[in-house]
Amino acid sequence: MTTSIVVFVVSAALIAGALWGIYGSLTKKTEGFLVALAGGALLVSALLELINPALENNSVYITLAVVFIGATTFTGLDYLVKKKWGNNSGGGLLAAITLDGIPENLALGVALIGAGPLSVAALSGSILLSNLPEAAGGAKEMSENHSKKKVLLLWIATAAILAMAALVGHFLLSDVKQEYLNYIKSFAGGAVVASLALEVFPKSFKKDKYWTGIATTIGLILALFLNSLGE
Repeated sequence: MTTSIVVFVVSAALIAGALWGIYGSLTKKTEGFLVALAGGALLVSALLELINPALENNSVYITLAVVFIGATTFTGLDYLVKKKWGNNSGGGLLAAITLDGIPENLALGVALIGAGPLSVAALSGSILLSNLPEAAGGAKEMSENHSKKKVLLLWIATAAILAMAALVGHFLLSDVKQEYLNYIKSFAGGAVVASLALEVFPKSFKKDKYWTGIATTIGLILALFLNSLGE
């Protein structure tokens, strides 16, 4: 039951964010602030939750290579998305959420096995904190160039895919060696780093200028607090 609730909440954050971005009132400054807030949370997630466990327990060289592969893969897909939808379509954020979200949610599903309440809160809270504003910003930009209904359905489909990834991780990967799970998370970490550099922070600074630094720090502090609950 706990797993189903967490998966629902984390996935629903994408849909709620998309609804807010498409139909709600979201100024450019607010959008930039929220995206930077998500970026700060993702910094913590990438380093502490995704990459660091592999550095501590797996081969350092293989881990760093997998991180690089994750970043390269995201960069390539981001380029293709922009070629199809344009630089300001919001598709880059959708690619970011999907590419780093699938391995991230696989890991979330595995981590929920036998996890205590505080660990569950830390894991799901960090992902929710980044999903909501990213979805709002990405959906808003996509709706400016595409049908609102089509954009909403696309984000709902993305939420369903990520929910499925978490359930697969929980029920089918419970017996997979931790070493391999760490590499999956490292790939996600590399994708997150690339998405921050290419999509999140440039987009936020363009819309909200120097408040980006404050928002990023707030997101980082919130994610660090959630992470400390799980220790």
